[in-house]
Amino acid sequence: MNIALIGSGGRESALAWAISRSPLCGSLYILPGNGGTSKYGRNVLVELKPPFNDILEFVELARIELVVVGPEEPLVNGIVDVLSKKKVKVFGPSQKAARLEGSKAYLKEFLDKYSIPTAKFKIFSDSEEAIYFVTKSNKPFVVKTDGLAAGKGSIVCKTVDETLEAIRRIMIKKEFGDAGNKIIVEDVLSGIELSVFIVTDGRDYKWLATAQDHKRIYDNDEGPNTGGMGAYSPVPFLDEKTRFIIEENIIKPTISGMQKEGTPYKGILYLGLMLTDFGPVVIEYNVRLGDPEAQAILPLLKTDFVELALATIEGKLNEIKLDFYPGYSTCVVIASGGYPGPFRKGYEIKGDLNDENDIFVFHAGTRLENGKFYTNGGRVLAITARGHTLRESIEKAYQKVEKIYFENMHYRKDIGKKGLNFCRS
Repeated sequence: MNIALIGSGGRESALAWAISRSPLCGSLYILPGNGGTSKYGRNVLVELKPPFNDILEFVELARIELVVVGPEEPLVNGIVDVLSKKKVKVFGPSQKAARLEGSKAYLKEFLDKYSIPTAKFKIFSDSEEAIYFVTKSNKPFVVKTDGLAAGKGSIVCKTVDETLEAIRRIMIKKEFGDAGNKIIVEDVLSGIELSVFIVTDGRDYKWLATAQDHKRIYDNDEGPNTGGMGAYSPVPFLDEKTRFIIEENIIKPTISGMQKEGTPYKGILYLGLMLTDFGPVVIEYNVRLGDPEAQAILPLLKTDFVELALATIEGKLNEIKLDFYPGYSTCVVIASGGYPGPFRKGYEIKGDLNDENDIFVFHAGTRLENGKFYTNGGRVLAITARGHTLRESIEKAYQKVEKIYFENMHYRKDIGKKGLNFCRS
């Protein structure tokens, strides 16, 4: 069958790799793709903004039978609804269901309505009211933009002054544009961060994976937030009792709640959780695979991804069994120097960019020109390795990273360290 994949990042490289391996995949088109996705299919330069006329035209022209949507922005902007009206099969949630990520205020109110554990919060549309609340409370908070902010719209503050400055940055200085017209101010939680990924057809669900992301730019979780500097999967610290609590208190109420709202959720749901002393708590939901979590998760999935997508769309998820490769997977992101701040593009990428047995080079911010790859974004490459143990997967990933070079490249050297610390405890 002819398949179109929407997106251009490292996540989409991993999705393209997974889709291209399926016997059901005839021709794969990546819209628009990046320098490296051309090894899985054909890149097609299109506009990803609504009303999605370019995509509609291409889908009809290429006789596309399945569309897989990678990033959150087109989902939040309603691409699934637009394509579904044309009777195209699309893997991803509807626009209304995508509000779980598109509006953090909507998410918090949804969680509160269905008694799903989350941090105490208040929503503000006026900066002065928010500043007054924080000053009166006299403690630090987490401050979040309501809208999408490329994974950087959540500021965890350590002091009252930091909290007030975060409010000013978002609402007065408009660092995140209209995404910050409304903010959420919520309690700071302490515990272990955990990402859980499920796939659901709106009724049934399958547990897809667990992972741990590394958001900060520098080792030991220092420096500003990024889109993610690496991840590993699965996590070694989730026991059966905690998994049961997550399923009963978070996953099942979320799926049934979306049904009751008249907006059944279909697709992959990414649950950003905190394992606190009083149980698992929701930090955020994302309506798609994470980046770079996808690059760690998908190489462990043995089940045909296209079969999984079709079963989800057709409401037949209960008929499919998920199989996984044993062991662990670690992904290390190589970024441009200066990211997540200003950075230069156009450096030639040198070294060994070939996949090996159990080692994968997923391109993100790259472009291909005259047979050579050049940097073209903040996060440039994602190097993933599978291993029998977490330590083996980490070592193999970093051995590959050391074979790659471009000017001003930067990567964290402690991806997976938290998991190793747990394994030793």
